[in-house]
Amino acid sequence: VAIPEVGVMDMLRFHKFTIGWNWQPEYGSSDNEKDFKFLYAYSPLHNIKTNIDYPATLVVTADHDDRVVPAHSFKYISTLQEKYKRKNPVLIRIDTNSGHGSSNISKYIDMNTDIYSFILYNMGLEWKSK
Repeated sequence: VAIPEVGVMDMLRFHKFTIGWNWQPEYGSSDNEKDFKFLYAYSPLHNIKTNIDYPATLVVTADHDDRVVPAHSFKYISTLQEKYKRKNPVLIRIDTNSGHGSSNISKYIDMNTDIYSFILYNMGLEWKSK
């Protein structure tokens, strides 16, 4: 099971979104030919392959995240759903009216309930109270 949360998935265009330009000293820039090769090599979006057995995947994002814009997650999940045609579910969870992290404790509990339910179900586990 994989749970990528608010990830920077498009390493070739991250600097084109909101605050992403400020991450260039850390990551480099795809506008630079030398950096492009390194960024492409590990960019999650650009390394999705066909005919791979990916684990059950739940991508988690928020609709008002201004740090890691949800476009990263949208592009990643749509590419994964397009290329992956096997049995494991490939889903996205979009927290509404939230930014980079849950906006209140109820949303935090809801998100983690969804995440742990997804993990337990897809690993064939059952919740047992004491």
